[in-house]
Amino acid sequence: MEKIDDTLKMFKELTDAKGIPGNEREPRNVMKKYITPYADEVVYDNLGSLIAKKTGIHDGPKIMVAGHLDEIGFMVTKIDKNGFIYFQTTGGWWSQVMLAQRVTIMGSKGDITGVIGSKPPHILSPEARKKPVQIKDMFIDIGASSKEEAESFGVKPGDSVVPYFEFTPLKNQKMLLAKAWDNRIGCAIAIEVLKQLQDSEHPNIVYGVGTVQEEVGLRGAKTAANTIKPDIGFAVDVGIAGDTPGISEHEADSKIGKGPQIVLYDASMISHKGLRDLVVKTAEENEIPFQYTSMAGGGTDSGSIHLTANGVPSLSITIATRYIHTHAGILHRDDFDNAVKLIVETIKKLDQDTVDSLIFN
Repeated sequence: MEKIDDTLKMFKELTDAKGIPGNEREPRNVMKKYITPYADEVVYDNLGSLIAKKTGIHDGPKIMVAGHLDEIGFMVTKIDKNGFIYFQTTGGWWSQVMLAQRVTIMGSKGDITGVIGSKPPHILSPEARKKPVQIKDMFIDIGASSKEEAESFGVKPGDSVVPYFEFTPLKNQKMLLAKAWDNRIGCAIAIEVLKQLQDSEHPNIVYGVGTVQEEVGLRGAKTAANTIKPDIGFAVDVGIAGDTPGISEHEADSKIGKGPQIVLYDASMISHKGLRDLVVKTAEENEIPFQYTSMAGGGTDSGSIHLTANGVPSLSITIATRYIHTHAGILHRDDFDNAVKLIVETIKKLDQDTVDSLIFN
């Protein structure tokens, strides 16, 4: 096996970590490990978002670069008398990608392996077989024969349930397969931005942030932004890739490997025109490839950041990713590298005069 480089090692540790909304401890600890060497200090808000501060100029503008720590998953709600586990989704799931998938329950006595099940099609009516199984009719089988046995394994209501999937570079080594790219890639970008600013002069104070509970309502971004009170906000997240069969260019035209996406509009925010224009100009000056995208549904942490206090000029920069909100997504290493470069080069321009000039642009 080829030697894994340091960035791939970071990707593996971040994506293999288990962290649904409300229980982001594992990915937070990984992010802390990797970002602390490049930060002046690391603090937390009261919901658990990680905030790493790197000062260029002490009275410079405050720039927030936020990825979210949480991934979509499930929470145990009930154990029936036969030891089957019922659950609540945490974040948006499409029922068709869930059945027969392996999961890990984070129990009080350690991790427990399970699989999502339902009635077999053999006993369904012909009409029922044509319809997707509803999430309410699914359960998790952990091999317990009774409620008491399941409880003896350390399972109880409220426990986190996480998709199981190991980080895997594909044959084309730049194509990376993993769970939780949404949004450990954003956390990785925040880490790498602080790393690349380590030996660079920049006219501001940069905050690399891992927010909590994004998948259930952009919640940690609210509390983290209130803690920081930033002058400029960047949310870094995943976006829709339109380069798989059956997707028209009208539906989604971004391609993985063709540069980070600059989000024009989503359900949570209209991107700030002045900041967007500065980022586009920076990309063009530095010959950094990029793509425009917009999403009628969904949102990113920018949706909370830009409404902080009296308003924060904000922009979402995303990485086109295939099969988001499933057990396994695919993205391209070059898009990570170019997103980091774009944000770093933009931050170098964000002195106080430039930030002031953006407000009414």
